[in-house]
Amino acid sequence: MKNSSFSTHSETDWDFLHQATDEDIDLSDIPEITPEQITRGVMRFGGKAIPEGKVRINMYLDADLVAFFKTRAGGRGYQTLINDTLRDSIRHEDLENMLRRIIREELTSAS
Repeated sequence: MKNSSFSTHSETDWDFLHQATDEDIDLSDIPEITPEQITRGVMRFGGKAIPEGKVRINMYLDADLVAFFKTRAGGRGYQTLINDTLRDSIRHEDLENMLRRIIREELTSAS
């Protein structure tokens, strides 16, 4: 019979972590991240590296959506506006999820 490699015992002081402020946490043994390290970083999504730059795709959009973005874009280019709108949607979703998590944590701690 195999022994489980996972322990059910935790040595983490959860009470301290829930009550700790940023000043309470000792970061002295963690080196600062340098700009050089950041430039060597690789953006990943779902564990896969994301190439830099733009990627050409072919997709079908409803005619009314294309007309809407062409009208809104003016001289800027409707494809750029679609790209910016999709990016804003991702940021909004991340912000919404973060706010929901914070509200859940605050409601839990208030109980």
